[in-house]
Amino acid sequence: MSGYRLPTGGRVNRAQTLNFTFDGKSYTGLGGDSLASALVASGVTLFGRSFKYHRPRGIVGMGSEEPNALVSVTRGPGRSTPNLRAPSVALHDGLAATSQNRFPSLKFDLGAVNDKLGALFPAGFYNKTFMWPRSAWENLYEPVIRRMAGLGDSPTTRDPDHYASTYAHCEVLVVGAGPAGIEAALAAAQGGERVLLVDEQEELGGGALADPAQWAWLADARAQLQSLPNVTVLERTTAIAHLHQNFVVAVERLTDHLTPAAASGAREKLWRIRAARVVLAQGAIERPLVFDGNDVPGVMLASAGRTLALRYGVAPGRAVAVMAAHDSGWHDALALVQAGVRVVAIIDVRDTVASDLLQAAETAGIPVHLNHSVTGVKGRHAVKGVTLCQNTDYLNRSLACDCLLMAGGWTPTVHLWSHAKGSLRWDADWAAYLPDSIDDAVVAIGGGAGAWNYGSGVSVSNLPSPTALH
Repeated sequence: MSGYRLPTGGRVNRAQTLNFTFDGKSYTGLGGDSLASALVASGVTLFGRSFKYHRPRGIVGMGSEEPNALVSVTRGPGRSTPNLRAPSVALHDGLAATSQNRFPSLKFDLGAVNDKLGALFPAGFYNKTFMWPRSAWENLYEPVIRRMAGLGDSPTTRDPDHYASTYAHCEVLVVGAGPAGIEAALAAAQGGERVLLVDEQEELGGGALADPAQWAWLADARAQLQSLPNVTVLERTTAIAHLHQNFVVAVERLTDHLTPAAASGAREKLWRIRAARVVLAQGAIERPLVFDGNDVPGVMLASAGRTLALRYGVAPGRAVAVMAAHDSGWHDALALVQAGVRVVAIIDVRDTVASDLLQAAETAGIPVHLNHSVTGVKGRHAVKGVTLCQNTDYLNRSLACDCLLMAGGWTPTVHLWSHAKGSLRWDADWAAYLPDSIDDAVVAIGGGAGAWNYGSGVSVSNLPSPTALH
């Protein structure tokens, strides 16, 4: 293993080397990397600072749910974009990214004094403390506070790029191109309907991109989609609004994944889509767990660790521990071992788990601690180890590791469902709200509806009939 790059595996192009900079320092990545995976491959764990207390922040997720690793990307004069999620930034040769909200540097940030004085800075303290005199607030206090508590810097020059927009109509719009979304699109298209399939990632596949067992199926499904003349596929496209009567707004990123020299035409395109029926296949977001130090760089979701290893060929750490409250954490740990990552322990808060998981962990040589919890994380800029205890005796013990993965279960992605005024119902098995009923011709499938089985023959035949368009 060179750095944290695994010697084999992943979907990256190991024959293509890409040069980029982060905070002025030069790094290299591979074709197909994201900015986040390339930096982790180089051993970088520190990506940013928290909004108010300037605490060190690293990657938590490897998708659009990532809350911490926010960066600014500069593509040339006047072309600086702040607050981009590092896992969602496609790597290209010459990419220049910088961290945010720190001074004078990311590792040594003077603003971290706020963390030490946090008891003196409760929420909203500045609104009550710096009220007088008015001129001092406007000219002294407010500028300093805004500089100390913020994210990226807004551009100050005119945007030289131009942007396009278009309208589209279809019988079936599928949002999300994971296995469930792909199968829904194929089923509708093979029935003769016009289908529009949109997905925000660089390539279709969703969760299947981090599951080598599904790559053959994925390649075949893509070929089928490309062969159907009534299917339009939009990658790098995010559905941002689901309005009345199935009017969906989406933004397609056209050139941000290219080098500035290769980029031509509009930077983005706004799609205004009217669909007779909408299929929401947006999957689910893994939940973090709560313990002291769960914000230390190197603590991330188990799904993020799996994505790093199996999609990008990058080990999330050299000695990885997994804290689980859900079976998916065990599956991720086993997948990491198979990919060549050293997993030093599975720490599960539950008293019992399925016997096949226990047997698989034993076969893989992973120590298991049932009825245990992580109580703390050692380290500030990176994980140096964890403390854990049995849930009944509360006696702490130490475990050496440099990465901790959290598997707290899953929350279905229901944003667009709720945009369309869809109601939710509580599901005790998921411990989450699931889509319930909706007036428009909309259906949620896959992980976003509480269904876990990939490739389960999803059909759109049971969709409600299109409502009248006034």
